[in-house]
Amino acid sequence: MLTILGFTMIATFLVLIMMKKMSPIAALVLIPALFCVFVGKGAHLGDYVIEGVGTLAPTAAMLMFAIVYFGVMIDVGLFDPVVRGILKFCKADPMRIVVGTALLAAIVSLDGDGSTTFMITVSAMYPLYKRLGMSLVVMTGVAATANGVMNTLPWGGPTARAATALKLDAGDIFVPMIPALAVGLVCVIALSYVLGLRERKRLGVLSLADVLEKEKEREKEEENENETVLVGAGASSGSGDGKVRLAKATGGSGSGTEAGAPAGSGGGPDADDVDDVRLQGLDPDRPTLRPKLYWFNALLTAVLIAAMIMELLPIPVLFLLAAALALTVNFPHIPDQRERLAAHADNVLNVSGMVFAAAVFTGVLQGTGMVDSMAKWLVDGIPDGMGPHMALVTGALSLPLTYFMSNDGFYFGVLPVLAEAGAAHGVSPLEIARASLVGQPLHMSSPLVPAVYVLVGMARVDFGDHTKFVVKWAVLTSLVVLGAGILFGII
Repeated sequence: MLTILGFTMIATFLVLIMMKKMSPIAALVLIPALFCVFVGKGAHLGDYVIEGVGTLAPTAAMLMFAIVYFGVMIDVGLFDPVVRGILKFCKADPMRIVVGTALLAAIVSLDGDGSTTFMITVSAMYPLYKRLGMSLVVMTGVAATANGVMNTLPWGGPTARAATALKLDAGDIFVPMIPALAVGLVCVIALSYVLGLRERKRLGVLSLADVLEKEKEREKEEENENETVLVGAGASSGSGDGKVRLAKATGGSGSGTEAGAPAGSGGGPDADDVDDVRLQGLDPDRPTLRPKLYWFNALLTAVLIAAMIMELLPIPVLFLLAAALALTVNFPHIPDQRERLAAHADNVLNVSGMVFAAAVFTGVLQGTGMVDSMAKWLVDGIPDGMGPHMALVTGALSLPLTYFMSNDGFYFGVLPVLAEAGAAHGVSPLEIARASLVGQPLHMSSPLVPAVYVLVGMARVDFGDHTKFVVKWAVLTSLVVLGAGILFGII
C-alpha cells in the first residue's frame, strides 16, 4: 500500500504542476500533507515536516547567501567580461546562444555546485534569450542537463556518495567513467545544437543588424509617444535625448550593420563592441559597478570556490562569510547594502520558499516509509535471470530512482542492496557504482533538488514547463551515457 501511495503522490504532484493546476510551493506542501493523512499518520505530520526542514535548512541557508553573493558579484561587474566573451561567440544567432549555454553551464559546473552553476549561467544568458525572444525553457533544460553530466565529478556529490556507501575509492569509480561521461557531454552539446537550430528556424536567421533595427524602432516609438504626450520644449528635449542614446549605441550610424562589419564611420566601434553594449543586458554605466575592486572580487570568488572544493568550512558558512565580506567591501554604506539586499530579496524568497516546501515533500516521503517501500518493491521486482546484468539494471534504475528520491536516499539506501545482489552473481561493486551515476542528467531536474528552483526561479520559468521540456532530453542523455559505458566496457 505504501508503494502505491508513494508513486501516486509523486505522480499527482507532477501532473498538477505540469498542468498548472497548482503552484509548485502549494503542491509540495499540500499534496504530501494529504497523502500523509491517507497513510494514517496525519498525527505525525508535524514531526515529519520538522525533520525534513531540519535536513534541508543548511541547504536553504546556503542558497540564500549564495544568491546574495552572486547577485552582488553581478551588480559590481565581475561577470561582465564573461558575458562579453559569450556574446562575441554567440552574436545574435540563436543556435550559437543555445550551444554557448551548454558550454558555459558545463564549464562553470567544474566547481561542483549546481546552484552556483545555474546562477552564473542564467545571469549571463538570460538577457540574450529575453532580448531575442528565445524560449527560456530551452535555456533551463540545456543548463540542467549539462550540469547533470558534470555533477558526477568526485567533488560534485554522487560519486562521493557511491564511494562512501560501497567503501570504494572515488577515483576508481570516476576515472574509468570519463570516456562515457565525455560522450554524454558531447550528446548535450549536440542536443543544444539541434535545439538552437530549431530556435533559429522559429525566429529566423538573426543578425546584429536585425536586433539593432528592432531597438531603433522601439526607441522611435517611445520618442513618438513622448512627443504626443509632451508639448513644446519638453517634447523636443525628450526626442533629442533619444537620438543621442541611439547614436551612441550605433556608433553614429543611421542604420544597423551586419555582424562583423564596421558600425558607422570615422572610427566608431565595430559590431562586436555594439553587441557587447546592447545585448549583454547589464548596463555598462550602472551605478553599482566597482571596476577598481574587480580583482578583489575575482580573488574572493576564486578563494570561495577553492574553499568549497577543499571543504575548509561548511558551504553555508562559506557563503555567509563571503556575502558579508562582499557587501561590506563593495558597498560600505549601510543604505547601499540594504538596497542590494532588497534588489535580490525576490530571488532569495522564491528559492528558499521552494526549498522549505520541498522539505515537507521529502519529510513525508521519508517519515512514512514510502521511499523505502518503493525502493524495496523495485529491487524485489528484478528477475533472477538479470543477476549477471546487475550493472545494467542499476544504470536503468538510477534514472527513476534518482528522480523520485534524493541522492542520499538512493546511494545510501538502495545502492548497497543492488551491489549485494550484483556481488552474488559476480558483478564488481565498481561496475555497480559507475552505473549508478548515469541517472544524474535527469536527477538535476528532480523536484527534490533545491538547485533546480534556483534555475527556474532566476530564469522566471514555470517549474511545470521546465519539467515537460527537459525530462525527455535528460533521459536521452542518461541512456547515451549508459550505452557508452557498456560499449567501452566500463559498465
